[in-house]
Amino acid sequence: MKRIITTIIILICSIATMSAQFGGFGNTRGGNTSGINYSNNNGSTSSTDTIPSFSFKQYFNALAHKDTMAVGWAFASSVILPGTAQIYNEDYWKLPIIYVGIGGMIGGGVYFNQQYQKTGSDSDKLYRNLFYAGAALFYWGQMMDGVASYKSSRAHLPGRATIYSALLPGLGQIYNGEYWKLPIYYGGLAVSGYMWHYNNLQFRRFQSDFIAASNPDGGYTGTMTTESLKYYRDYYRRMRDYSIVATVLIYILQIIDADVFATMKNFEVNQTISMGVEPAIITPISEDFTRNMAVIPSNSTNAVGVKLNFTF
Repeated sequence: MKRIITTIIILICSIATMSAQFGGFGNTRGGNTSGINYSNNNGSTSSTDTIPSFSFKQYFNALAHKDTMAVGWAFASSVILPGTAQIYNEDYWKLPIIYVGIGGMIGGGVYFNQQYQKTGSDSDKLYRNLFYAGAALFYWGQMMDGVASYKSSRAHLPGRATIYSALLPGLGQIYNGEYWKLPIYYGGLAVSGYMWHYNNLQFRRFQSDFIAASNPDGGYTGTMTTESLKYYRDYYRRMRDYSIVATVLIYILQIIDADVFATMKNFEVNQTISMGVEPAIITPISEDFTRNMAVIPSNSTNAVGVKLNFTF
């Protein structure tokens, strides 16, 4: 469990850092700060400023609403300091809920953990885990709320889609309107997650039997040899590790998918693009191409063909 929690924290911090790289600071609230050129229907491009480097002055100016902060930076700030995005979004009334919720849940978890250390009661252990889970839920909720409440002049933000998928797999696809992808990713996560769980159970089983069989007083009553138990223990441990890798890859893939297709929505296709097909009399570039006498008369250097016209 501790390894899983540590892995999740590392992934969240990595996504926060990656998301912050897609946006910076600007001078128009919710403006385009991605540094990407977008084409208009008339063929012209509207350029944007390149992403400036981070500075604490710009950061605190954004929190004071004298500058802007990209959605990636708002999310990264909320990872480090809960409630930062709510300050930027001017949702000050949410701050007491966030801090009382996180602080109260952590306090309850600490209290029941102390009780569990004294009594060893399963009910104290359960309450401890529930309170800690509640603290994690409040922490997760303030990040999700900060991204969802972020105001922008652009109708569709790739950064928002990326963070949505990072916080809740499949939510970025819902944001992009690609609902048909949900069964694919959730199916992949369900299968890899089940295999992770199954292989881990088998690994623990053979690990326990191997330890018992290796000890003369271990009380092992099975029929498998020590070598066989060691083989199956290593096999299921390897399969468990492969399942973990598969789960992480599917999780990362749906984040990349959400970001890429959200970015593609911001590119406009010129509606004047067309293709025309029509017959034509073709004059070869050189007479060397007209020596096929079975097709072209000897007194002619022209040929009948098909012409393709592309208009951009």
